[in-house]
Amino acid sequence: PAARPAAVAARAVATRARLRSVAAARRAPTPTLFGLRRAMSAAPALVRSGPYDLVALMRANGLRRGHLTTVDGKVEASHPALAPLAEWLQADKTDYLGHEAIFFEVSEQTGALMGAFLWWTHRGQGCGGIRLREFASTEEWLRDGIRLATGMGRKSALAGLWWGGGKGVIARAPGDKHLEPEYRLHLMQDYGRFLTSLRGCYVAAEDSGINVDDVDVVFSQTRFTTCISPHLGGSGNPSVPTAAGVVCAMEAALDHAGRGTLDGKSVAIQGVGNVGLPLIEFLLERNVGRIVASESLINRLGLARALVTPDDRVEMRLAEPGDDSILFEDVDIVAPCAFGGVLTPETIPNIKASIVCGAANNQLLDPEGDALLAERGILYVPDFVANRMGIVNCANEQYGRVGSMANLEDPEVLRHLGRDDANSIFNVTKRVLQRAEKEGTTPARAANAIADELACQPHPIFPHRSLAIVRSLVADGWATAAQ
Repeated sequence: PAARPAAVAARAVATRARLRSVAAARRAPTPTLFGLRRAMSAAPALVRSGPYDLVALMRANGLRRGHLTTVDGKVEASHPALAPLAEWLQADKTDYLGHEAIFFEVSEQTGALMGAFLWWTHRGQGCGGIRLREFASTEEWLRDGIRLATGMGRKSALAGLWWGGGKGVIARAPGDKHLEPEYRLHLMQDYGRFLTSLRGCYVAAEDSGINVDDVDVVFSQTRFTTCISPHLGGSGNPSVPTAAGVVCAMEAALDHAGRGTLDGKSVAIQGVGNVGLPLIEFLLERNVGRIVASESLINRLGLARALVTPDDRVEMRLAEPGDDSILFEDVDIVAPCAFGGVLTPETIPNIKASIVCGAANNQLLDPEGDALLAERGILYVPDFVANRMGIVNCANEQYGRVGSMANLEDPEVLRHLGRDDANSIFNVTKRVLQRAEKEGTTPARAANAIADELACQPHPIFPHRSLAIVRSLVADGWATAAQ
């Protein structure tokens, strides 16, 4: 591997030792996305138990709503029964970064746990997609929400958007109930009403586990969402521009490394869903030499094989859930485009690619994990640098659209995919990698530093608007209004 600055190497050694010591204490040889974090935290029983145990606790105390808010550096809970959540969040040194608020409510029609997470909102209202997935513990649900809210705030700041960090996370019930049309309709209706009750401190969008039709249902109950269908005046599914942005980030990484363009390069893609599928098409347009892709859902793999233009350069394979071997392909670039947490002390040593750049959120199991990549001479593009086009595509829907949405003709969208704008994905990626190299740090640390500086800039017209709304919700007894 290429020689790395001493500071990066030392940090990598410390990170590897910390992570491996925790992993060794567990029975499972490979930690899951949140299993490692669970071992690292001394979580109270309420946090370790499942999200629906939290729902049961709330019902036992006559609660349908709850919130955790940060006031003068202290996390406060809306009810004494929820105090263990506040104490755990306050003590967390990994993911909690002074998040302004977490609001949650039990869906009246389905009993699902619905959440809205806010990071810093200096630049504007918290904005981010709604995620629907199953969680093994309340800690997983909380960590997913606060990490994703942070990522949304950072990518908006790097993109020059006047939005803060926000995320919606719904804890899916075990089983397939979420696939039942009536249940899903009721859940999305309730989430829309939940959004309306929050008065606009969080503006929603589409994320994994839901689709544009779901967002349209949410929209039927609130004005505080984006990514609605084009026939309703929205931008629709943001996955295609997201894939285009990841390609720009790949090109910037290659340029930084002095390795030319994507022409003739080989790429391994983990996941051929909403983003992975159009990513294949964009890469073929760039004349890559080889693409190998994996997918754990057989129906999604079949759809991808049917939709992708037949090409001898493309190989698609079915992978078992949890199988990360696609990351170990002998290729130029690895692109994680499924769920996060795949870059771990176990997977990183097996990566042969010189660049890791994909669309999945929170690819690193640990925020410091890219030190292990840097130690091996692997160039890592932080996910929130590469995958910003989803928020770019939908965040400013209220200002209308120039040209065709399907063909990405709007100059306000296209500038992020070019080379001329200072805040384009290509230029921001280059700036992050150059700063990391200059300061002897990792790309993730460099990106975080740049983004956090920008995230502290107040909105030029409505500074701290979301925080004012949060305080008004607390003062007006939001948590008890639905009892």
